[in-house]
Amino acid sequence: MGATADPAADEAAVAKLGFKSGQLVQELGWDEQVDEDFREAVEDLIGSELLDEDADDVADVVICWYREGDGDLVDALVDAITNLADGGIVWLLTPKKGRPGHVPAAEIDEAAPTAGLHATTSVSACANWAGTRMTTPKSGRR
Repeated sequence: MGATADPAADEAAVAKLGFKSGQLVQELGWDEQVDEDFREAVEDLIGSELLDEDADDVADVVICWYREGDGDLVDALVDAITNLADGGIVWLLTPKKGRPGHVPAAEIDEAAPTAGLHATTSVSACANWAGTRMTTPKSGRR
């Protein structure tokens, strides 16, 4: 469930995470436990549906839903950057502390550089999910 029943408030919260109209956003790790209000707010803001994991489009942002027990986190992050545009962002969404599937911050901090990413920000993305913003290291870019 989302944090509010107000779609405008959900969209404002998503905008604070840096989503913008016209972006291509790919989603990985979807299942029935994800926050549908968050997903809908992202789609409303960007003006299109989220790309699924089979899409070949170059994405501006990748949302990666990940729960403890979903497999190897490094592999999930490597998959997240496969179609990521230069300068793109990965939002790793994990269950908040105390919820089933919670992933410790230390595990995320260890996996990110191994996958070629740098964790920059951690936020409360929605009611039950924490978000970690990840980018590719600047040293690898022109």
